[in-house]
Amino acid sequence: MKKLGFLLCCIASLTPAGARAQAIPSLDSIKNQEELNRVIAMLDTQVFDAYNKCDLEKFSSFFTSDVEFYHDQGGVTLGNKALTESIKNNICGKTQRVLVPETLEAHYMKGYGAVEMGTHRFTHPWQQDHGVVGEGKFIQLWQYKDGAWKITRVISYEHHLAK
Repeated sequence: MKKLGFLLCCIASLTPAGARAQAIPSLDSIKNQEELNRVIAMLDTQVFDAYNKCDLEKFSSFFTSDVEFYHDQGGVTLGNKALTESIKNNICGKTQRVLVPETLEAHYMKGYGAVEMGTHRFTHPWQQDHGVVGEGKFIQLWQYKDGAWKITRVISYEHHLAK
């Protein structure tokens, strides 16, 4: 039994971190809208779990090197390195993101991936009131390429105080 555990540990250590974190079906294996919704919801959960935990290496693994991020209040951020640095400087230890239930939409993009749309809320859990501070809408373009799902474009807009 110890040998099996050691072997599994060694195999896991040889697998790239992004591959371990991404036990998500391929684009070609998705057969219907329900499966697409499930895949995109799983991806959304994984990327924003990394965001909320400030796991910058994992967070960065969800974006292409040339990602474009458009924010109605923050402007444009170009490239994975710049986006990850922005999260490090402006988000880590300050803000948490939660998807608003029932707002997630996923739309198939033939031969490419999917478009994800929804509404998210941002809180400051380390402040005394722990209350919701803001809400906004988002669009994310997911590409399935070389065995991995990655975000190529993000539009985050219509930010306002949550009701």
